[in-house]
Amino acid sequence: MSEERPTSDAAQEANDEARASDADAWAKACAEDLAAEKARRRAQYGPPPGSAAEELRKLVDTVADKLSGLNSPLFGMVASGTAQQMVNQVVQQAKAAVEPVIERNPDVFDHLAAAGNELLAAYRSAVEAQERRWTTRERGPHDEGTGPGERIDLD
Repeated sequence: MSEERPTSDAAQEANDEARASDADAWAKACAEDLAAEKARRRAQYGPPPGSAAEELRKLVDTVADKLSGLNSPLFGMVASGTAQQMVNQVVQQAKAAVEPVIERNPDVFDHLAAAGNELLAAYRSAVEAQERRWTTRERGPHDEGTGPGERIDLD
């Protein structure tokens, strides 16, 4: 009997090692598949968007670059240099005002973006419900024709 117990313990340990090896192989295969899918999506759609704070920072930088590069025909040749300097100064002041807010409160922008998505979903739901009521309205005794329009008496 004492000989059976060590061999069954050894068999149990071998089974445990095989299960652990299978679990490791499964985890490795899943990680490889996930990495391949992420690479495919990155190649197809480009890099994923950053946080809302990062996206706002990119927007501010892009708008600042566009405004700094504007050559306005409204100003004369003499005033265009001065106007360009004023635009650059305003852009720099705006960036200086926005940047600390983004740095101190990056999560706020994520919450605002989520709230905006929720408001959009609520609006979309309300519009779809109203459209359903309009398109499934039952016909009354005065309704004629095949269209969804209403009959209007001009008398």
